[in-house]
Amino acid sequence: MDFDPQNTPQTLKQSVEFAEPIPRKSLEILRDTEALLRHPTVAAIVPILPAKISRRLEVASSVADNTLNQLAEIDIEQISDWELRPARIRIGLIFVGFSALMLVVLLLYLDTLNPELSYLEQVTKYWYEYIWFVNLGVAGMFILGREAMRQPHS
Repeated sequence: MDFDPQNTPQTLKQSVEFAEPIPRKSLEILRDTEALLRHPTVAAIVPILPAKISRRLEVASSVADNTLNQLAEIDIEQISDWELRPARIRIGLIFVGFSALMLVVLLLYLDTLNPELSYLEQVTKYWYEYIWFVNLGVAGMFILGREAMRQPHS
């Protein structure tokens, strides 16, 4: 056996260039993913539903296609921070309003089902729900406070 290295011609390795992926907008990805989930589901459900409901489901699916196509055309990068201000204010108001509404509903629920308990005993028993609703309201107040302290658009 000969263990001496032999001179072998070295082949030039060609570098393979891969295609660069086309960057897609997040709304396009959302549209495509939602459609991939919705279309087979609608196709599977429509045959077992009554005719009237299946037609409404197909119409709703086509409306969803049109709406998501319109949304996919929006360029998120072009939306300024100032244009989002009304949406942030509405979200803050929704948080505060929902929190207040749920606290009132919780108090009415406790007062009608447990009238023999004092408010302190009710809070002690249902503290978890109180904490959730109060924290939701505080989060809404923080959102509104942040918007109030922003510099005006110049």
